[in-house]
Amino acid sequence: MHKFLADIVFPVAQSPIKNGVVITDDKGKIVDITPFELHDEGTVLKFSGAIVPGFINTHCHLELSHLKGKAKTGTGLIDFIKQVVTQRATNGEEIDNAIIIAENEMLQNGIVAVGDISNQTDTFLQKSKGNLRYHTFVECFDFMRTEEAKAIFDKYVEVYEKLILPTGHKKSLVPHANYSVSETLFALINNRNETNSTISIHNQETPAEEDLFLKGESEFTSFFGNIGFKMDDIKTVGLPAIYYALKNLKPTDTILFVHNTLTQAKEIIAAQNLFPKTYWATCPNANLYIENRLPDYKQFIESNAALCIGTDSLTSNWQLSILEEMKTIQQYQSSMPFEIILKWATINGAKALQFDDTLGSIEKGKTPGLVLLENFDGEKLTKNTKAKRLI
Repeated sequence: MHKFLADIVFPVAQSPIKNGVVITDDKGKIVDITPFELHDEGTVLKFSGAIVPGFINTHCHLELSHLKGKAKTGTGLIDFIKQVVTQRATNGEEIDNAIIIAENEMLQNGIVAVGDISNQTDTFLQKSKGNLRYHTFVECFDFMRTEEAKAIFDKYVEVYEKLILPTGHKKSLVPHANYSVSETLFALINNRNETNSTISIHNQETPAEEDLFLKGESEFTSFFGNIGFKMDDIKTVGLPAIYYALKNLKPTDTILFVHNTLTQAKEIIAAQNLFPKTYWATCPNANLYIENRLPDYKQFIESNAALCIGTDSLTSNWQLSILEEMKTIQQYQSSMPFEIILKWATINGAKALQFDDTLGSIEKGKTPGLVLLENFDGEKLTKNTKAKRLI
């Protein structure tokens, strides 16, 4: 048995406990959470700060880790995509080493599970080691080339089948974004996945995406046209981009919309009415890195939305730390209580990835990992607040 005492414990599943003691077995399973008064001082490991469950990173592109620092900030999504496409190719050793370093950074920062986008097999060897728990999203896109959708999809299925899942891991085939997946490809994805999969999709990240669906053309039209994709299957629907996804996703799946920087309350409500298991991943530092904008979090809260947090990749972020994402949210939304943001960073993400059987909250029988937040008074995160992984 191990007993961890902190100034305050945030179990997430219940109210915070001042001077709480978290008791675990040798494998990290939670045995109990009790007040310090029930223990002899010599039997506990005492820490200054707050103990929280391990963090859930619901959106990452681990395979792009070798591009750290190579993409300029504030360019907008289209220019960012150009930078990724032109710089992505490199030797396998550089990619492998960057993946190992990036995963270790997440481990050190108290992350215990990741929703990771994979277009290729580059991360599969590292994932097989089981250091973190992954839900791998094998991401598909055909850029509206309906006639080529089946051949393109078959190549992604080959990638999908090469991932051998360690115990407790998950995988699913997913659409990339509203603007890059034809209805034919959506149908192929839906038919291939298991029942009640988690489906991730990039959503409403840039004005060009909205214009494409509202008007039938935008900066995307010329951008993709220049590289040989005519986007012929994009029809003017006169509705925001998310409605294209709502038409093509399965209501029985768990849906994880990612970024959502332009999503409005009526769209949030429409999605939640159609899909009972809807989650909204916010990646604030990546949003600032690429587009210099953030979602309107107030609209999500007022719509009773289940928000969760991602880091995106090191291509679009300065680090892989859920704590740093939480700091950014609190910096721009200073009225938001820490406990709400903590739920986004833990239990909501665990539910979105369908890992809440063991992760996301400090409850008896779970093995969520324990993270110590140092230099933290239990209310406001500061620039000096640090995450230290305990188990």
